[in-house]
Amino acid sequence: MNKPGKTDENSVISIRNLRKSFGDLHVLQGIDLDVKQGENIAVLGRSGTGKSVLIKIIVGLLKPDSGSVVVLGQDVEQLSAKEMDTFRQKVGFSFQSSALYDSMSIRENLEFPLVRNVRNLSRADVDKAVEKALDDVGLSQTINQMPSELSGGQRKRIGIARTLILNPEIMLYDEPTSGLDPITSIEINNLINEVRERINATSIIITHDLTCAKTTSDRVAMLLDGKFERVGTFDDVFADPDERVKQFYNYNFVN
Repeated sequence: MNKPGKTDENSVISIRNLRKSFGDLHVLQGIDLDVKQGENIAVLGRSGTGKSVLIKIIVGLLKPDSGSVVVLGQDVEQLSAKEMDTFRQKVGFSFQSSALYDSMSIRENLEFPLVRNVRNLSRADVDKAVEKALDDVGLSQTINQMPSELSGGQRKRIGIARTLILNPEIMLYDEPTSGLDPITSIEINNLINEVRERINATSIIITHDLTCAKTTSDRVAMLLDGKFERVGTFDDVFADPDERVKQFYNYNFVN
């Protein structure tokens, strides 16, 4: 394994020389990134460029080929199974598909991570936590419904609520507006900002939606050919004359 570079002590997420391949497909080819406390960073790139692979490595769902990922002062790859369970309570992962259990009601979906990860909670404690999580995403009325009864936007919100119920310090969003209409996408973008304000979470937002990136992020990291070629504010990144960046911008029709 390559020796990682020095991490930034002021970062809650510090990634150095991260590499990941799948056979002959070299997805990540030396990623470096630091994310500060309370910062929202949007990771942009075309489909198949490794955006989702990156956050799966951050949360320990995939192992890198080389490099290092230090999150909240811990080297993710070195965590034991027990340490990983504790770590994942601090790092919330909002899946692109929402990943709700179809056979469970919304109440049961939100109860599941609480009962699994937090011991000695009373029934009243669980009920209070579920009700607050649903209220935070504006869907208290869905508590006894099934996922199949909800719209795509509502399922996204419930997925975020289920992540928030453990009060994570970091939020990882995988394509939060994918498959949604423009109005619902705006609602999800607003929710991402509200989450940051409410719990001071640090967030990485994986997206190819420039409206999402522009409205939710402090900085943008553009993933091109396996590396972050451009990192900065939205306006700075898209002021770059690089044709690869311009093509991405033009495709999204953002004014």
